[in-house]
Parts: sequence; structure tokens; C-alpha cells
Amino acid sequence: MTSYARKLAAGQICTIFSYEVSSGLSTEVHTSGDVLFEAPNWTRDGDLILNGDGLLWRLPASAPPRPIPLEGVPSLNNDHVLAPDGETIFVSADDGHIYRASLSGGPARRVTTAGNRLHFLHGVSPDGTTLAYVGIDGQDWGSAALWTIGAEDERLTRPGGVDDGPEYSPDGSWIYFNTETFSPGHAQIARIRPDGSGLEQLTFDERVNWFPHLAPDGRHAVYLSFPPGTQGHPADLPVELRLVSDDNWGAARTVVTLPGGQGTINVNSWSPDSTRFAYVTYPVGA
Repeated sequence: MTSYARKLAAGQICTIFSYEVSSGLSTEVHTSGDVLFEAPNWTRDGDLILNGDGLLWRLPASAPPRPIPLEGVPSLNNDHVLAPDGETIFVSADDGHIYRASLSGGPARRVTTAGNRLHFLHGVSPDGTTLAYVGIDGQDWGSAALWTIGAEDERLTRPGGVDDGPEYSPDGSWIYFNTETFSPGHAQIARIRPDGSGLEQLTFDERVNWFPHLAPDGRHAVYLSFPPGTQGHPADLPVELRLVSDDNWGAARTVVTLPGGQGTINVNSWSPDSTRFAYVTYPVGA
């Protein structure tokens, strides 16, 4: 299968950073001029998991990234989430399906069955039994809606809201996501109960807001904010990372301004102790 993995442009690099909430400081973790890395996750033992060139990579604290050898899975996109057991990872592939694999590598098992639906994974329930994903039927991107899959697939939102980025709260009581339901063409952050009830808008500004990620302790959240008028979540724009404290979404503050967008924080990148989150920048001519 053809890989749709993004590549660095001429003169472009990608740099992975760690942002510490208490100090407000960002620390460079790794820079690459060869592989375009995206979407960091954080493991229990302090490594980062990213994708790049259609592969899954592990980045230890003091060594270069190395590929994780997965078997029986097509080229990957940047939607991948670690399971609560700390040893399993769920990944989305370019064939439109979600796979389950060991974080150490080896055979992967497909967990989705709907052949006419594209599945883009973003969340795993705290008990590890249910996945939250974006489902797109028949290649119609306007049909994007939130779905969960446990014993069977269940739709949470109606098509037409152009929903994305569904992620469980640490206690499992909410699914946070971005949606155009409230203002077509203008993505804002919202949340919904896992049974599809209680839809609530959380951000109300002129910027285009994507990918809300809650820290494991629930005290902070971070999301990606695009310039007003942005369509979708493209790459290579001047974007902001906004920090939310104590569930006060109306008081979100910009903590990082960077060149990025697609790939910067597509998945939850909080450290297990909730003190830091990782993100990726994509400067040109650095």
C-alpha cells in the first residue's frame, strides 16, 4: 500500500520539545533534518512514541529515535494512543483501520471491521475496553463523526459536525474533541458524555481550535489553536498551544507560539506525572 507519510520540505527541520508547566520552559529533546516526526505520546518510563515515514518510532531520553518493528500492519498515520496497561499501543493505518500491537513490536491485530469506513483513532477509555475514533463513511470527509468501539461500534455524534480528536477524560466521564457543530467551518473545543449525551461547547473565540488533551491528573489541558479562518488542521502555519487550568476553558492562555499545526500535538502527549507535555515544531530555514 502507498504510504501517505509527510516529508520535510527543502530547508525544513522538525524539533521535538518538552514543555514544563511549573516553569513555563520548553526543552529541546531531538531535532531531525531527515525524518518528519509527528504526534508524540509519552510512555510510563519516560520515552516518547512518534510516527515518521509511515513507521512507529521510540525516542528514549538519551538516544536517537529507533523504529518499532510492527508486523502485519500497513503504513501508519499519526493517530496512535497507548493503552492504560502501558505495554499496548493502538495505531491507525493508511488502509483506514485501527490495529492493536505491543509497544515492543511484533505482530499487530486489526480491531476494526467496517470495510466502508475510515477509522482515525484518538482515545482509549481508562479501563482500556473502548476506543474513541473519528469515522468517515464512503470517503466523504463531511461525514466525519465521533464513534466508539467496544463490543460493537456506536455513533456518538451526527454527520456534518466535522468532528475530530476524541479523547477520554482521565476518569472516563467525558470525551473531549473539536467540532464545527456550533459554527460551520470554525472548529471549537467541546465535550460529550460517552453515551452521546450532554454535548457542551468549551471554547468560543475567533481562532480555530483543535486536539484537546487532558493531563493524567485532570488539572490541566492543552490544545492546538490555528489562526482565524483556517480550514481543517493543516501543516506549516503560525500556531499556538493553549493551556487550560482547573477546567477553566474560558481562561486558556497561550504558552507556546510555533511553526506547525498538523503533527504538532495530534495525540495526547502529557507525561505520566502530568508535569510536562511534548510537541513538535517544523521551522523552515532554521
